[in-house]
Amino acid sequence: MKESRVPRPKGKAEYSIFFATNQATKGWADLLATRRNDLIEAWEFLTANPLRRTPLNYPLQEKLALVKRSGEEHSLWQLKLSITHGARIWYYVTDGKVMIEAVHTAHPNQTK
Repeated sequence: MKESRVPRPKGKAEYSIFFATNQATKGWADLLATRRNDLIEAWEFLTANPLRRTPLNYPLQEKLALVKRSGEEHSLWQLKLSITHGARIWYYVTDGKVMIEAVHTAHPNQTK
C-alpha cells in the first residue's frame, strides 16, 4: 500500500479556522516558520475554545474592540502565543468559524 496522510478528524463541537485577510495568511506562514509548536497549540485552542477568556486570550479593547465584515460587527479577540513572546493572533468568531483577522510575529504597535 502507498503511504498516505491521515487527516485530523474534526469534533462535532469544534470550530473551523479561516483567514479573513491576506496579512493573516502571510503572518501565519511566518509564525509557522519560526514558532511552529506555539502555533500548533494556538490551533488546538482556537478550534476548541476560541471564546474562553484566559490570561493569554481575551477581547481587544477600545478602538480595536470591533471589526466590521460583510456589514456585521464582530468582537475582535487576541490570542498571545506565549506570556514571554510578543506574537499575537487577532480573530473573531462567527457561525462556528474562527476568522483570523491578523497575525503578528511581534508585539503589535496598536496595543502598546
